[in-house]
Amino acid sequence: MHKLVKRLFSTIFLVFIIASAVWGYTLTREDSSSSLETITIGYQAGDPIDIAKTRGQFIKKMKKAGYKVVFKQFQNGSAEMEALASGNIDYARTGDTPPVTALASGSSITFVAAGSSKAKGSGIVATKSSGIKSISDLKGKKIAYTSNTSSQYMIMQVLKKAGLSTSDVTLVDMSQSDASVAFAKGKIDAWTNWDPYTSSAELTYSGAMIVTGTTVGASNRDYIISGSYAKNHPAASKALIKYLGQDMTWANTHKTKLVKMMTKSLKLPKKVVERMVNRRSYSLKAVSTKATSEEQAISDSFYTDGITKKKVKISKYVLNLK
Repeated sequence: MHKLVKRLFSTIFLVFIIASAVWGYTLTREDSSSSLETITIGYQAGDPIDIAKTRGQFIKKMKKAGYKVVFKQFQNGSAEMEALASGNIDYARTGDTPPVTALASGSSITFVAAGSSKAKGSGIVATKSSGIKSISDLKGKKIAYTSNTSSQYMIMQVLKKAGLSTSDVTLVDMSQSDASVAFAKGKIDAWTNWDPYTSSAELTYSGAMIVTGTTVGASNRDYIISGSYAKNHPAASKALIKYLGQDMTWANTHKTKLVKMMTKSLKLPKKVVERMVNRRSYSLKAVSTKATSEEQAISDSFYTDGITKKKVKISKYVLNLK
C-alpha cells in the first residue's frame, strides 16, 4: 500500500513537472511572438506576394528574422497607394503605373524592389460579339480600364500604336469587379487588364486578347513599394527582398505545384491559373537601371499626355540598400 501511494505521488509529480515545462515553453513562445516587429504588406490576387503568402515559407523565414508579417489584399495598385499614404500598410506589391501617379500627386513613396514583366498576360481582351480582331478595330468601341493602374498606361500606348486618340473610343473607368460583370454581359466591347483577369476573360467568357504589353512596350513589371518605412528599416527591406526572391525562384522551378497551389487559393478554374502562370516568369531583386527607365517612360508619357501635372524623376525615389 505504501509503495502504491509512493508510486502514485511520483506519477502526479512527474505530470506536474511536464505541465510546468509546457506552460513555460508556451510563455516563452508568446513572449517571443510579442517581441516581433509587425510588417503589413499589401498585395493583389495571384501576385508574387500572394504566392509567398500561400506557400508559407516567407512567413516562417521573416519570423526567424524578427518580423511578424500581416497581409492585406487589394483589388488594384491604386488602392494600395492610398493605403500606403494613410499608413495602413508598410509595403505594397503593385504594377508599374500606380507608383508613378502616386508620386505625381505628391505622395512620398520609395521603390524597394522590382520583379519580372507581366507583359504577355497584360493587354486588351475583346468580347466575342464585339467584332474586334485587331487594335485598329477599337475605333468607336467601348473599352473598360482602371485609372491610375497599368491598364491606363496600356490603353494609352495601344491607342497611340493604332493611330487613335481617346476621342476615337469610349473609355470607361471601372473597377475590376464591375468590369468583369460588364464584360460577361457584353456591356463593354473590350477590357484592358492583367492576369488573372485577362486569362479569366479569355477562357471563361470566350474573349480574345487582341494585343499584349509586348507589342506596345508595356511590361507591367512587379514592384515592391513603401513609404518612409523602408528607408527607416533597411534590415526589413533586405529580408523582404531576400525571402520573396527565394519564393520566386521556387515558383519558376515548380510551376506544376504552383498551379495546383494557386488554383486552390484563388478558387479559379485550373486552366485559368495555368495560362496565367505559364505566360510569365517570376523574380524579385533590387531595382535595376532597366526597371527605373521603364518607370521613367511611364512618368514622361503621362506628363506629356496631361494625365499627371507634375514631372517626376523616378531615380530619386529608388531605395539603395547597399
